[in-house]
This record gives sequence, C-alpha cells and structure tokens, in this order.
Amino acid sequence: MTDASEARVVLQVLPSLVTGGVERGTIEITDAVTGANGIALVASAGGRLVAAVERAGGRHFTLPLTAKNPTAIWRNASRLEAMIRANNVSIVHARSRAPAWSAWLACRRTGTHFVTTYHGAYAEDLPCKRHYNAVMARGEIVIAASRYIAELIVTRHKIPPTRIHVIPRGVDPAVFDPANIAPERMARLARNWRLPIGAPTVVLPGRLTAWKGQGVLIDAVAHLAGRSVCCVLVGSDQGRRGYSAALVRRAERLGIADRLRLVGECDDMPAAMMLSDVVVHASTRPEAFGRVVVEAQAMGRPVVAADLGAPVETVAHGLTGWRVPAGDPAALAAAIDAALGLTEEGRQALSERARAVVLQRYTVRAMQEATLEVYEAVLRGG
Repeated sequence: MTDASEARVVLQVLPSLVTGGVERGTIEITDAVTGANGIALVASAGGRLVAAVERAGGRHFTLPLTAKNPTAIWRNASRLEAMIRANNVSIVHARSRAPAWSAWLACRRTGTHFVTTYHGAYAEDLPCKRHYNAVMARGEIVIAASRYIAELIVTRHKIPPTRIHVIPRGVDPAVFDPANIAPERMARLARNWRLPIGAPTVVLPGRLTAWKGQGVLIDAVAHLAGRSVCCVLVGSDQGRRGYSAALVRRAERLGIADRLRLVGECDDMPAAMMLSDVVVHASTRPEAFGRVVVEAQAMGRPVVAADLGAPVETVAHGLTGWRVPAGDPAALAAAIDAALGLTEEGRQALSERARAVVLQRYTVRAMQEATLEVYEAVLRGG
C-alpha cells in the first residue's frame, strides 16, 4: 500500500464508535492505512470516537450497524454494497458479527475481498449461535488476537489453520512509558480517587460487569487485612447501577468499604497504571487478548492475571507477572501479597523484563504492519 496512484481503499465495519478495544483497533488501522497512502473508510452507527477516526485520516459513514435482526442486516448489506461500489473499495474488514453478515453479503454481490477479525470467544449458549458467530470465520484471512482464539476458531469452525493469522493487539510504547508520566498527572488522579496516603493501591481496569471479576478482587482484598490495601475499580458500569451497588454492599459485608473506590472511566490510563502498586486482571471467562494486561506490563507494573485465555500467552508466570486460577480469591490474594512483598530490586527487575517483552511483541506498530501485510496477501490472492 505504497503507491498513491493505486491507493487501496479499505472499509472497516463495526457496530459503533463509543468505547472499547474493537474501536481502538479500528482507529489504529485507519491510521496505518492512511499512513501507507491508502484510503481508510469506516462504517458504524457513530459515537464519540468518530472524531478520532477522522483525526487518523479516515472517513466515517453512519449506518445503523448495531441492529441484529435479519431484516436490518439485509438492508445494511444493500447500503454497504452501494458504499463499496461508489468508493471502489478494495477490502472490507469486518470486526463484529451483525455488521459482518451485512458486509459478507455485500462482498459476495460486488466481488470485494472480505477479511475478519475474530475479536472474542463468542458465547454459544443459544440455538443457532454458532451459525451466527461463524461469519467471523468466513474471511479470506481471519485475524485472531491470540493463539487461544486461533485454536478456538479451528475447533469450532473447522477452517484450515493457514487461513488464520494471529495478530496480537498492541500498545503505543511512547504513551505507555513510565518515563513519560509527569508527577502532576498522578497527583490529579490520586486526588480525584481519594487515595489514602501510604496505602498500597491495587487497580482492576475494565468495565463493571460480573465476569470481569470485580467481586473476586473485593473478596481477595478482604484476605489482605494486614496490608490495608486500597482497591480501585476503573471502568464504567454502563448504566448497570445495580451491579455497582452490589459491589459496594459486598465490600461493606466484608468490612472493607472504606478501602474500595469505584472511580468510573479514566481519561489517563498510563497515569492510572503508575499509581498502581499492582494491576489485576480477574476475569472469570477467557479473554481474547486482555489489552490492559499488556498496558500494565508496558508501564512496568506488577500484574496478576487470571490463568485462562490470552493472558496465559502474555504473562510469564514469575517472570513478568503472576497467573492465578480464575475466580479464586485466596490465590489472587496470595499473588497480590507476593507482588507487594517484592524488594525494590526485585520490582525493578520484573518491570524491565515485562516492558522488554511488550516492546518486542505487543506494540501498535507491530499490529498495524501485520494487518497491512494481511491486506496485501488478500489482494495477491494468498
């Protein structure tokens, strides 16, 4: 994608551009396509991150791609077909299931190349759910965010492993760099979060939902009574006030409500990581990647992660962090205690090892370059 006279036109489709890893990946690939003299188009129902797509050089088209019913999917296919023809689209890159069905239909009608990113370990708890999910395995090349997801795709959908390219998500090592965090950024967050002076801070970033394990962490903190740990849950409850209230009641029952902070979304995650004595990933379902685990390691913070899904690949137990059985508060508490008990020398050594692995394997630039290579492979027919 280097010759401007033969600019590739890449259309990414996803439900919306509000928040999340899929949305961030869309913006990062928009930047990569335009940086390689391509034309980057994005279709979604819109949201606050449309401006970020446009800053990255992309053009956004607003379509009702959050709709999942068959009639809406069919109508969106016709809309996407018209977009593809009007803009001479070379490749459609689908990032979510309902938009992917519409995009797949549009690509069949137009003969356009179709690529997918299989972003999650999609549930199959309802009839026909596997068929619904299977569209994400219909790409000429299917991008998987981890080896865990690649193996899941082969097992569920029986496609040849040669069609699957594992491309981990990445972080910007300049943004997530301990050397670039000014003290005033950390001080602002510490004031906003009302952090107690001198108390160890354990942070779990992620939207507030039960499977992300906030309750597991609260139970673990109760096992650490001797350390007076402050537990900070960073993320939106997305209007689920009942769940937030239940977490507070849980902390009250355990006698640690004064050490719990529900701080909502954070606009400065690098500073939030630097405030953390330990960053926790406590998900009770497998994560397709788990970006916050890698972000924390890029910041050189001790990480404790649930031992399932992609963190098995991204956290080297005892070297760059700890892995513990999912849903086990006692094991989580023991690992947090071990992290807090590190000597200064031990903490520095772990920090250096963790950041080195991120710089080697998990950067945005590596993810962008690998995705552009997928596009070129598809266009070459291989």
